[in-house]
Amino acid sequence: MAKQSYLFNPNLPIIKKNHAGNLLVNDLFVNETRRRQPHFKDILKWQFTEKPQKEEKKNDTFRVPIKQDNTFFDAKEDMIVWLGHASFFIRINGISLLTDPCLGNVALLKRLVGLPCDISEIRNVDYILLSHGHRDHLDVPSLRKILKQNEQVDFLVPLKTEALLRNVGKYKSCQEAGWYQGFAIPKEQGLTITFLPAKHWNRRGLNDTNKTLWGSFMIETAEKTIYFAGDTAYAPHFKEVKQMFKKIDVCMMPIGAYKPDFIMRDSHVNPEEAVQAFNELEAQHFLPMHYGAYDLSDEPIGEPIRWLRKLKTDGVLNGELQDLAVGERFYF
Repeated sequence: MAKQSYLFNPNLPIIKKNHAGNLLVNDLFVNETRRRQPHFKDILKWQFTEKPQKEEKKNDTFRVPIKQDNTFFDAKEDMIVWLGHASFFIRINGISLLTDPCLGNVALLKRLVGLPCDISEIRNVDYILLSHGHRDHLDVPSLRKILKQNEQVDFLVPLKTEALLRNVGKYKSCQEAGWYQGFAIPKEQGLTITFLPAKHWNRRGLNDTNKTLWGSFMIETAEKTIYFAGDTAYAPHFKEVKQMFKKIDVCMMPIGAYKPDFIMRDSHVNPEEAVQAFNELEAQHFLPMHYGAYDLSDEPIGEPIRWLRKLKTDGVLNGELQDLAVGERFYF
């Protein structure tokens, strides 16, 4: 019989009524709606079946545009700057945050888009938010370079994740949270950051699948609310998030790494699912991410953003599409 338990950080508040903590089955984290684990036969099918878009992918010349800029780290205005993949610089209420900084090649994956500045120029960062431990989101080489000039940074991470930061360098502190927990942020900063669900999973090695949690973040001030969806498949948590947070100004939503469907559908949204989730959140601005930087799946590199643009043109997306270049500032 499977052993079930629940885990949360007892030092942080839980905002959901009667929430016992994150469910673990045999000491491994699970989703609220269970993820179907790909079988070995699925992996074989993926590797040895002819790819229907092979030639289209080979001939796709799309590349994310770049705007060179190393000055936004000193800016005072509220803004969001996309650094590629799931990495954003966020300036809000005088506080600077980085999400999932993965800024170079990852293992066998070559980064396909450059940076707006050198990593050594990333400065004045107060918080680093990590959605989960996959190597294209928690990238140790990137963190080591960032921390050289940001030793006073605070990490905000999922449960059981701090152990992955052992060799990244010097930092001020690290807080681990479970779903529906608010991080301890000094009141004078006027900022609230809450860790929320995502439908995903985690693994860095051969024997550590789902030993650490994954999730999303809501970032709030008195005037503005930003939702960073992390890595996620479509699931009912988007409707629940809307019920808990009535006004969402900006939503950073993944749109790539969705083919083949039988492998990816329980890990990542495709553009149509991303728009459905965005519409359920009733957010005002859609900032697409998780496309164009790494070749993670079978769709052509430019297909996610082309599909998303068509959905906007067709009137399916109920909000403003902020189709950013890497390094471009979005003021909100």
